[in-house]
Amino acid sequence: MMTKDRLIVALDVDNGQEARTLIGRLAGKVGCFKIGSRLFTREGPDLVREIVSSGEQVFLDLKYHDIPSITAAAALAAAQMGVAMLTLHTLGGAEMLEATVRGVGYWRESTERARPWLIGVTILTSMDSAALTRSGVDRPLDEMVLRLAAMAVTSGLDGIVTSPRELERLRMQGPPSLKIITPGVRPEWADRGDQTRVLTPYEAMRRGADYLVIGRPIICAVDPLAAVERILEEMEGAHDQRNQPLPTESR
Repeated sequence: MMTKDRLIVALDVDNGQEARTLIGRLAGKVGCFKIGSRLFTREGPDLVREIVSSGEQVFLDLKYHDIPSITAAAALAAAQMGVAMLTLHTLGGAEMLEATVRGVGYWRESTERARPWLIGVTILTSMDSAALTRSGVDRPLDEMVLRLAAMAVTSGLDGIVTSPRELERLRMQGPPSLKIITPGVRPEWADRGDQTRVLTPYEAMRRGADYLVIGRPIICAVDPLAAVERILEEMEGAHDQRNQPLPTESR
């Protein structure tokens, strides 16, 4: 797999036109485009379908967290839109995660279509230990990430989202098939913004990330394509030859 397939661009923009402009510049140069709650709330499912129809892959990052039946139904709707990946918040608990895995699995069997990867979110990369304590969690941050990641694995999820700082322990303790998707990645030449647990693209790949999610260093650049090329050079230097492609119709 080419290094570019491991790079996911976060479309953290205000409207569909901005997203279309970025996709037009970067189509074929990156592996996937992430749509989060900011853009989805404004543009809705139509933009997702439009991007999928254009041949690009979409990572729908809405961090579903609700009662099991509602979360499973929401994930099913996302699967029907053709997204490649979607996120569930692991703090929703094992019953919620397992119900979603079952529901999307039944849909795949009945339609014979590829299902999206179900990715568990552990602790947001904007949170540090102090923020976790203020929210009422009295366990160490690293321990919580590992606990939630383990629950994601046992519940049948395909992968997890976690910050670069927890990568090495998760890679060592998780099964080889576990897909680790890492936001909070900032090149040395980029501003950290509101991320607290960050590493460079080179270090994140070296420590075991399968895919990197990068937004502002690319979408806020004067030349987004030049920023992508610079990031890919950093990733290439740490490439570990793992072969974990995004879902395809053969899956």
